Amino acid sequence: MEYCPTSLLWLGLLLTALLVFLLSRRKRTNLPPQPPAWPMIGNILNLGTMPHQNLHSFQAEHGPVTWLKLGSVNTMVIQSAQAAAEFFKGHDLTFADRKCPHALTALEYDQGSLAVGCYGGYWRALRRLCSAELLMNKRVNETAHLRQKCVDSMIMHIEEEMAVKQVTAEQGINLSHILFLLSFNVVGNLVLSRDLLDPKSKDGPEFFNATNRFMEWAGKPNVADFLPWLKWWDPQRIKASMAKDMGRAMKIIEGFVKERLEERKLGGKIRATNDFLDALLDYEGDGKEGPRKFSLQNVNIIVLEMFMAGSETTSNTMEWALAELLRQPESMKRAKDELDQVVGLNRKLEESDTEKMPFLQAVVKETLRLHPSLPLLIPRNARKETNFMGYDIPKDTQVFVNAWSIGRDPDAWEEPLAFKPERFLGSNIDFKGQNFELIPFGSGRRMCVGLALAHRVLHLGLATLLHCFDWELGGGLTPATLDMRERAGLSVRKLHPLKVLLKKRSV
Repeated sequence: MEYCPTSLLWLGLLLTALLVFLLSRRKRTNLPPQPPAWPMIGNILNLGTMPHQNLHSFQAEHGPVTWLKLGSVNTMVIQSAQAAAEFFKGHDLTFADRKCPHALTALEYDQGSLAVGCYGGYWRALRRLCSAELLMNKRVNETAHLRQKCVDSMIMHIEEEMAVKQVTAEQGINLSHILFLLSFNVVGNLVLSRDLLDPKSKDGPEFFNATNRFMEWAGKPNVADFLPWLKWWDPQRIKASMAKDMGRAMKIIEGFVKERLEERKLGGKIRATNDFLDALLDYEGDGKEGPRKFSLQNVNIIVLEMFMAGSETTSNTMEWALAELLRQPESMKRAKDELDQVVGLNRKLEESDTEKMPFLQAVVKETLRLHPSLPLLIPRNARKETNFMGYDIPKDTQVFVNAWSIGRDPDAWEEPLAFKPERFLGSNIDFKGQNFELIPFGSGRRMCVGLALAHRVLHLGLATLLHCFDWELGGGLTPATLDMRERAGLSVRKLHPLKVLLKKRSV
């Protein structure tokens, strides 16, 4: 059998070049420590059903920065306060993009979104507007009466349910549903000046149900996010289902917007002050960066996002706080004693009262430390290749910041697994993005724009519930047997919703 020396020479040169390329690439690419990975799927199975918990378990072996290959998606995980400080203080702009889930590309939602939209002129213009409407103290103070109205409605709803159903020890009241209704109603009043859950509201119930399903699809694990070549197929039909329910919600919002435009056209105005929808419609940019006006499609998307971002996360935090207080009777008593000292039982609690309640504020902080609603925040994305803490991070790397793990960092917290609100008394640590051991709302450019509003609703809602009622566990549960397991979705909820027995407090 004859052979060609020239062919063998070229084959040898090709193999040598390939070997040199691979060796040089290996030498040049210094990635963070990575757990063993499977072919094709990489570390997908390592995530399990509780990704934040499973990733936290890697820290002991792999350190505060972990590398994963989720299918074909490069992923970096940050799991300590020190690594988070380096990330947000030194590399915030490099990682200012978001990694958008495939489901949220339905109906081009990502093109109008603040939460998952790409960093750029449109995003910066929208962020400035949202900051002015949702973060500025003056604007937040102006809407205090709306939050108070919604909290009053919640208390009335609870009292009616107690009276009509005559709740027994076996039943209890489903608190999670009531808290979600509160948060949803707050957003409806601030954004649209509407009580969407009012029995007289024709579109409210349908919009509530469509928004609920929207959040379910957004939180459902999707294989197409890990293996992008499956996106065209949508094997789990998540994007298709999202498009259906998102479309229903957007259609209702479109009706609200058209109604508002018609009202403005006729010169009518029934609101004392402009709401968030007015601010979106009034927006005028200079055209140098971002749009001169927001398109009606993007107005619909932004309004929908306010409901998605502002409802479930706030209600979940209040439920976790009450569950922790029920497990710690001493902390519950201390919170009530503080309420009685500041407010008493002879007058109605007001939002401004919570500013004089350091223990209540400590309870909220401790709850957010142990139970951040978005435990991995919203994934960031590398805009360019960069070096982070000595590691070479390729462009388009997805980044999880494990706020759940950081809240349990033993280098940052004494007794990190214990619920001890008193750890914050006399402490300057806050959740506003500058203390990296406590970042439930994120930090930097992509920090949650609704922080100031969430702060007010959390404190007012929790304080009012404690002030109005005495609390006991239902279903035969005790502080020692209360199930605190989690259920992952768009946000992390209690696996079993909190069932409680309430008794109206009296002098």
